Amino acid sequence: MNTDMVFCDRLLEIIHESFGSMAVIMVAESKIKKGKWIAVFIVALGLSAAVFFWLKKDTGTVPEYVFSYAENQTADYPTTLGGLRFAQLVEERTHGRIRILVQSQGILGSETEVIKQMQYGGIDFARVSIAQMSDFIPEMNVLQLPYLYEDSAHMWRVLDGEIGDRFLEYPQEYGLIGLSWYDAGARNLYCSVRPIRTLEDMQGLRIRVQEAKMMSEMMNALGAVAVQIPYDQVYAALERKQVDGAENNWSSYEAMQHYEVAGYYTVDEHIRIPEMQICAQHTWELLSQEDRDIIIECARESALYERELWTEHEMLARENALRNQVQEIYLSEEEKKKFQAAMEPIYQQYYTDYGKDIEEIFAQGTKGRE
Repeated sequence: MNTDMVFCDRLLEIIHESFGSMAVIMVAESKIKKGKWIAVFIVALGLSAAVFFWLKKDTGTVPEYVFSYAENQTADYPTTLGGLRFAQLVEERTHGRIRILVQSQGILGSETEVIKQMQYGGIDFARVSIAQMSDFIPEMNVLQLPYLYEDSAHMWRVLDGEIGDRFLEYPQEYGLIGLSWYDAGARNLYCSVRPIRTLEDMQGLRIRVQEAKMMSEMMNALGAVAVQIPYDQVYAALERKQVDGAENNWSSYEAMQHYEVAGYYTVDEHIRIPEMQICAQHTWELLSQEDRDIIIECARESALYERELWTEHEMLARENALRNQVQEIYLSEEEKKKFQAAMEPIYQQYYTDYGKDIEEIFAQGTKGRE
């Protein structure tokens, strides 16, 4: 990332430390909506005028708990802003008794490392992808099966209903508490060596995937060679030709500037991987039932907020990528059916244990299972 982005991300951190979560949300929202960092400086200067208000705040309330919150995205990313809104709401509704410090940009470790630390008492809260959670919680594999959902509306019918509530309970068996669902859009393919228009175009390509078994299985089923690489190392891997391509949503593709080294972006929406806000079991046990109810309520409110930001952020990310000469490609209906058919061995692998869940999810779509 360029120095301006790093500087501005640091500015957001300073504003958070000085003025709190709401200040960061105001600043970063202005960046998302206007697409210009000048807004950061304008709002930051405006905040200085309010310094006396902040200094006059009631300093008599000492937090009963100060909790950590891990986030691996940048300070202005929708999931980070959702986490900040969650922290703000919790602090307000507990009248300052509970304070949650959101650490973005992977400061507390990769998502896999964060989950391990939460299981052993090192981190209190986090937002993580279920792609990483599935290596610890096998049931989560069901929600990230390739081509499981017809579209975004289908996925939210599932996650906001009884099925989603049931899956939020599974982490408790593994030392974690599921709080709410965050959006991460649809993941698509992108390549540096050729446009991907057909299943044949996938053959032999080395494609970066997340550090998750399901993702490797999916890519291998398409005829490519899956290469697991941490998120922050993908740009270098593409630049050095260690991989030929990768797969991710528009927001991550644009935020990490992968369009500079992989300019062919194929919209196939092969997978929608929801993300989850979680709390460590040891932290949960410290809290009263009243505080637990407040945290769940705030987590779910922040999730609705994050989804709104996500939609806008993804649209702007796509527009910016296309301005940078990215070639956008759509699969024909015939080709998409070939991609879907290639996933049959993966579905068969999970049907024995999770067939009922899979059928229930298909039934929430407008077409049902074809």
